[in-house]
Amino acid sequence: MGDPSRPRLSGRPRVGGDGEPEVFCADEQSDVPLELDRWQDLAMQVLRDEGVRGLAELSILFVAEQEMAELNRDYMGKDGPTDVLAFPIDAHDVTQVVAPAGATRGPDRAPVDPGELPLLLGDVVVCPAVARRQAPDHAGTLDDELALLIVHGVLHVLGRDHAEPEEAEEMRARERALLEAHHWHGPAPEGFRQEQE
Repeated sequence: MGDPSRPRLSGRPRVGGDGEPEVFCADEQSDVPLELDRWQDLAMQVLRDEGVRGLAELSILFVAEQEMAELNRDYMGKDGPTDVLAFPIDAHDVTQVVAPAGATRGPDRAPVDPGELPLLLGDVVVCPAVARRQAPDHAGTLDDELALLIVHGVLHVLGRDHAEPEEAEEMRARERALLEAHHWHGPAPEGFRQEQE
């Protein structure tokens, strides 16, 4: 999942205002029971390891197949549900934040200080039902599949891609390193496979 026409953003600053990164998780499906705290923690660790600092926000949404199919059609032009979609927000540097059109300061308001604004990273949308179906032929277990999809989606939000063979190899290596550090806490299990479209 990635758009080869989109510039790589991984080299841009990812520092928000005063504060710490935050990951918001929402379970909007009922096909697969989830431990949201676990996946929130994994995403937070990936953000930290990828150099995100300060007040930054990322959302992870778990959705049903129908909703994922609609998102896949609307944003990727593809039929059917997919496993993960990433929706980066391109204002990766808080100095690029622009006030809404027509917004005024008002007589008693100080100018907006970009240092106080959160850095909005984007959204990662995961379909657990698709993950469960593809896990045996992909990551091996549902648990490993969900972890891989979350890491994969967060890396996309942060600007990594796999459109070119060199990028794909680099992204797979980074995914594996992050999973070994924060999901398995050691080497990948024997049945783990890591293929990308």
